[in-house]
Amino acid sequence: MKVLGTVSVAAMLMSTAAFADVTVGVSWSNFQEERWKTDEAAIVGALDAAGASYVSADAQSSSSKQLSDIESLIAQGVDALIILAQDAQAIGPAVQAAADEGIPVIAYDRLIEDSRAYYLTFDNVEVGRMQARAVFAAQPSGNYVMIKGSPTDPNADFLRGGQQEIIQAAIDSGAITIVGEAYTDGWLPANAQRNMEQILTANDNNVDAVVASNDGTAGGVVAALTAQGMEGIPVSGQDGDHAALNRVAKGTQTVSVWKDARDLGRAAGEIAVALAGGGMMKDVEGAQSWTSPSGTTMTATFLAPVPITADNLSLVVDAGWITQEALCQGVSGGPAPCN
Repeated sequence: MKVLGTVSVAAMLMSTAAFADVTVGVSWSNFQEERWKTDEAAIVGALDAAGASYVSADAQSSSSKQLSDIESLIAQGVDALIILAQDAQAIGPAVQAAADEGIPVIAYDRLIEDSRAYYLTFDNVEVGRMQARAVFAAQPSGNYVMIKGSPTDPNADFLRGGQQEIIQAAIDSGAITIVGEAYTDGWLPANAQRNMEQILTANDNNVDAVVASNDGTAGGVVAALTAQGMEGIPVSGQDGDHAALNRVAKGTQTVSVWKDARDLGRAAGEIAVALAGGGMMKDVEGAQSWTSPSGTTMTATFLAPVPITADNLSLVVDAGWITQEALCQGVSGGPAPCN
């Protein structure tokens, strides 16, 4: 993705000195999930290419710490902020503080419903559709469990909406029954595992498929299923975590919707530099006007996700996302390229 503000990315790369004084601050909600390290590397790479500097803070899953982190980043004199919000509602004062200082904000991968924030993410409703579509193809009937994301993250409901679109007709016909549904506090695998264990107990293990909303929650679900000797039941996820892709190769996870964090991180870095340099949000290449669920008109960019199943595992190896050795660890006679 190329980003155009008052200067083009090509111009940035040819004249990095122009942005030598630009500092971009990133506030991470947490840094425990595997994928954020990939995002960070891509952001730093884009900033390095433009000659800009990077500073960051890890909120460690605390919305109050994130607010103080952002205050600190502003005090350090950052010229743009990239925020992965821990709590979409609680983050409001931070956006206001940035606006008061004339600092542009990018809502990174998670919605911040404020027209002053540039929303950069993947099409999360489509991610939800892809998750449910893959599980439904593997198990078009029976008892379904829906393991959702964090209740403080709007993405959880975007995903859930897309999932419902795919299975609604089968629910209406009686082919599918949802026997359990739960949010996962903090997207934490341990919480997803606990939720899944409780749902299995409540249903005497009479579960045929699980639509889990990311790879971390999928890992918790698979652990709960494996403890009951139920591995192999269709389970969805997203993010292309290496452990999840290995589970797809092993057959314990059906799909991981791959959102190439390298593309998202690179775009965030490029947009941040362009906006810090005086560019307008509407001038970012690929920008569109988008209305949030509550009616807020925002400027946004949505990147395209790719579902990874046993049928196309070679794609992530060919793209350099994961090595064949890591993908195929512990797999014998599996799908290509693990066969």
